[in-house]
Parts: sequence; structure tokens; C-alpha cells
Amino acid sequence: MTIRLAITAGEPAGIGPDLCVDIAQRSLDVDVVVITDPAVLRDRAQTLGLPLTLHEFGSTDARSGNGHLTVCPVEVNHPVTAGELQTANGSFVVETLRIAAEGCTDGRWDGIVTAPVHKGVINDCGIAFSGHTEYFRDFCGVEEVVMMLATEDLRVALVTTHLPLKDVAAACTADRIKRVSRILNADLKHFFGIREPHILVAGLNPHAGEDGHLGREEIDTIIPALNELRAEGVNLTGPLPADTLFTPKYLQNADAALAMFHDQGLPVLKFHGFGRAANITLGMPIVRTSVDHGTALDLAGTGKADSGSLLTALRVGAQMAANRRKEIES
Repeated sequence: MTIRLAITAGEPAGIGPDLCVDIAQRSLDVDVVVITDPAVLRDRAQTLGLPLTLHEFGSTDARSGNGHLTVCPVEVNHPVTAGELQTANGSFVVETLRIAAEGCTDGRWDGIVTAPVHKGVINDCGIAFSGHTEYFRDFCGVEEVVMMLATEDLRVALVTTHLPLKDVAAACTADRIKRVSRILNADLKHFFGIREPHILVAGLNPHAGEDGHLGREEIDTIIPALNELRAEGVNLTGPLPADTLFTPKYLQNADAALAMFHDQGLPVLKFHGFGRAANITLGMPIVRTSVDHGTALDLAGTGKADSGSLLTALRVGAQMAANRRKEIES
């Protein structure tokens, strides 16, 4: 059976609609349904000078690619101009996320790919919103999710995400390291078809603490946590110094790297493959991937937006959905 992925087009004034129009010009290997206002896509296609024929989801002629796009229509609250934010459209963006999540649970599609949103607009319209990840976590009713970014040949997950650096050490508890590692290990199996994942784990301090001379977090917290996980059968190497972990010597035999904080792991990954990386949420019963960039309001409607990350997110999302389906059917 064909994998069907829903794309939420994100902030309508940003580059999300541009990216959707761009991928519609290609030959796609996955069935795509874009959740947005069809008028926004038509206007953006006209601005970009690209051909686009829209089909409503569920119609007999619905298809995507080669100039066509299937749409699940949601009407914006305020007319959209590329690059100009409208607070009134914050609730529209959240509605597209709700429809996307419900469609995963009722079987309309096999996963969600999200284009970037503008958190400020959503909060300004009166909806408390901290991000896609938290929204889908709460929708699915799970306590813990894990953020992982991936290119074709590198996966990096995070123990902590958006924290000030001064708070990171206290947040890297043994309990959190174990919870995140278990989710990462389980989802590499379930969604990526890796039977026995090998995970590299970074230390927190320079040189992984230098035997306690540069910090004791490795000795007191990280190593005991990793030893417990190894006793459970999780295949881990580390803690390794972060400045040598991301080298071919280690990466060539690993399936993922686990970094302790955001700017320890993600700069490496983005330098390695920015514009070709996908943001993945692990720990949920549904598939969710996303682009690795923001709304880029200054590029909206200019024809300069690069759809490489969205194509990667589609490819990874399709891979995850296919592996999940195989596991369920077996």
C-alpha cells in the first residue's frame, strides 16, 4: 500500500506554501496531502510563476506531483500576503495541526510532516503554544518525547533541548538520560528498522570530564546511567568527548549519536547537512517529521526558498511510516 503523509503548510505568510508549491512540481514517491487554505497555495503559485492544479482530499482525481497537489482545505482567518504576519491566522495554524494529528489516529494518513510555524503569532492570538513537538506530545498523551535531527547518514538526538546553558548540567539527570536513551533505542527499532541499534553518547564536559578533572557529571551521573542501560541490553558507547565523537572512526559503526544539549550536537549535524536534514519527534505512536529551518519571512514569495529539507522530511517520514506498518502487520 502507498504511504500517505499529511503536510501542514505552517505559517501562511512564510515559506511553507512556497515549499509545497515547489514539491508539487516534482515526481513524488509518496502520496501527499497538504493541510492549508487552497487560496494561499494558488496565490503563492501565481506569485512564483509555477503551474499548480489543486485537488480536494477524497476526490477521485486527487494526486500530488508533476504540477498537482492534493489539499485538505482549512480557511485562513485573514487574507495572506507573503512575508506579512497576521495575528488572526494564529488559530488557523493550530487548526491545521489538530486536523493533521486526528488524521493520523483515524487512518487518513500515515504520518505528519510540518512546515515551520511562527510561535509568536500563535501566542499573540491567545493560544499558549511552545512548539510542534509539545503540541503533538500532548495530543498523543505521552509524557516524554525526544528530539532527533537526521540527514541521510547522520542521526543526532538530544537529552535536553531548548534550555539556557547554565541549566543544562542540572537537567542531565540519570533518570532523564535513561528515559531518552530508551526512547531513542526503541524508535530506532520501530521506525527505522534497525534490529540492534548502536548509540554513541557524548559526555557533558570537555574531554568527557577528563577523569573528573573537568567536571564530575560523567563519573557521578552519566556513566552509572549508561551502565544501567547496558544491563538492559541497550548497545551504547560512551561517554565520549563531543569533539571526537563526530568523526568517522566512531560514526561509521553507529546508528545515532546522543548529545547532552542542543548546541553540542546540532551545529555538527547542520554543518554536515543543513537544508538536507529532517527534525524528527520520537516517543509518540504517530510519525512526525519536520524541516530543519524557520519561516524565513524574507524569502516568502521570492522563489529563493530551498525545498531540500522538506523533501528529506518526506523521505524520512515515509521510511518511518513504512517500518511502523511492517511492524504492526507482522
